Amino acid sequence: MGWQDFFMSSPSARQTGLLLPAFSARREGDLGIGDTRALIDWIRWAAQHRIAFLQLLPINHTGSDDSPYNAISSVALEPLYLTLEVDEIPGLAQEDLAQTRKQLGTDALAARLVDYPRVRSAKLALLQKAYQGFLAGDFSAEKKQLHQFREAEAVWLEDFSLFRWLVDQAGGSECWDQWSAAYRTAGYAREYFAQQCKMGGNSIEQQREFHIWVQWLCFRQWREVRRLADQLAVKLMGDIPIGISYHSADVFFQPELFDLEWFGGAPPETMFKHDRFIQRWGQNWGIPLYRWDLMEQQGYPWWQQRIRKLTEIFPLFRIDHILGFYRIYAFPWRPTRNAEFLDLTPAQARERTGGRLPQWAWRDDETAENRQANCADGDRRLRAILAAAGASEVIGEDLGCVPDYVRPHLTSLDIAGFRIPHWDHEDGAVIAGDQFPECSFATYATHDHDTIAALWENFRLDAIGATADSEEQRTAQWNLKMMADFAKIEIDPANPPVFDFDIQWRLIDALLASRSRYAALMITDLFGMMDRFNKPGTVGQENWSYRLPFTVLELKQDAGKQQHIAQLLRCIKTHDRLPPSAPTFLGIG
Repeated sequence: MGWQDFFMSSPSARQTGLLLPAFSARREGDLGIGDTRALIDWIRWAAQHRIAFLQLLPINHTGSDDSPYNAISSVALEPLYLTLEVDEIPGLAQEDLAQTRKQLGTDALAARLVDYPRVRSAKLALLQKAYQGFLAGDFSAEKKQLHQFREAEAVWLEDFSLFRWLVDQAGGSECWDQWSAAYRTAGYAREYFAQQCKMGGNSIEQQREFHIWVQWLCFRQWREVRRLADQLAVKLMGDIPIGISYHSADVFFQPELFDLEWFGGAPPETMFKHDRFIQRWGQNWGIPLYRWDLMEQQGYPWWQQRIRKLTEIFPLFRIDHILGFYRIYAFPWRPTRNAEFLDLTPAQARERTGGRLPQWAWRDDETAENRQANCADGDRRLRAILAAAGASEVIGEDLGCVPDYVRPHLTSLDIAGFRIPHWDHEDGAVIAGDQFPECSFATYATHDHDTIAALWENFRLDAIGATADSEEQRTAQWNLKMMADFAKIEIDPANPPVFDFDIQWRLIDALLASRSRYAALMITDLFGMMDRFNKPGTVGQENWSYRLPFTVLELKQDAGKQQHIAQLLRCIKTHDRLPPSAPTFLGIG
């Protein structure tokens, strides 16, 4: 099979991938956060090392919480990932770029974490200067491209650009329910903008057009990333969250598609020791529920648009919390009220919600009739997704409270569900990798979990340090035994060995040896690191901000890390997970 055929072939070939969030990639000359040029460096590196896909987190435009899973648009892309270099941004002056780097300083540029307020302010100011240079400059070809982009994307872009202009009017807040009454609804907003244009002339329209220009740059750069990745036979794997932010352009302009009285989440989980609310009530993500009945009547146009724009960039994508297509756990209050309900009894909570409590929407799985109906709902909705996805490969994150009908149904649709080895066991024994379904996605962790090294060490410390015969100790010893058994490592769970290179690579080797179509590691897993990307149920600077401490060039010069890379390549070859080589004329093969 040649490299040109790789993206048109059956997805059944076994593939190896690395999860690398866009914000984590680092390159010399970036502005304190990963960008498209840094990702291109990693794509070239992946092609050289026969890695089939790079898995990203969502790249849609985020809100003030910086969470990629709480986007303010189902289509618009996050401008922070733009490469701001003179040869990439028409109108950008070298002296302005140099001044921005100086203002950010080496502390922000070399920092372990993304300083979102500082980086966002710097990049936005630089883009605004570049936009003025673009308007004043002789960029006739680019201006024609911009016009064509605006016409082609008008169905979503006109509303989004107006929404972003309104955010600016509101001092940077996307919380439209707290905006001035003069533009708090879509109808009023359009009238308000028209009035401002009459009073302010072209300057007001230019303020809105700035956001159109930024989206043109985003799509232009990401389409180029996709083009190069295709050439190098490296697939980009995207991620589509189950929900959209309450404070999104989608909800503001199309509120009829959403149930704004109920908010999606997950049921109570005792494993979240750090969060009493999750243990008592569950996770309240604050995403409004969909009006699936209306979406179905319309033929799912909102979903079709969302998927088709996603697949312009990603030939492979993961649906986050795919269980929500069947039924979702819902709260009758927004997360801002969680503290109010923390210590209430169910009866007291009912008094404050008009008789409503968190529940499965819109039916639970307690009866055979309900399970059949939920599966039928999921079937209709997911078939609409697959129709919009076309030839793209689809993966379903099916973790959590998984009904027994979900995984067989996903397999019937050729949607690969997740397999996390130490979570998959039967009759007290771990399920061997050669028993995993072919149509599955095997990984030890997601962006919400500890790395392999941290998992092992945290379990080990609890196994030897927790109160004897406590639930915490038994759970840790059980998890260690499951991980060790999966990798055929003999250990005494009561006195387990410290994580080392040998344990790391026996675990990774066992994962890649599995029958799963996809096997993926976090980039941090590859190098035995302990850093994590997100800690669910928490809000803080550590979430969604970790940056790799090295560039691709520095990686090539690090003998210790090269040892890990060589080991990965051996595992890929040993277990027949080799993608086609990139063509030699591109300098990669």
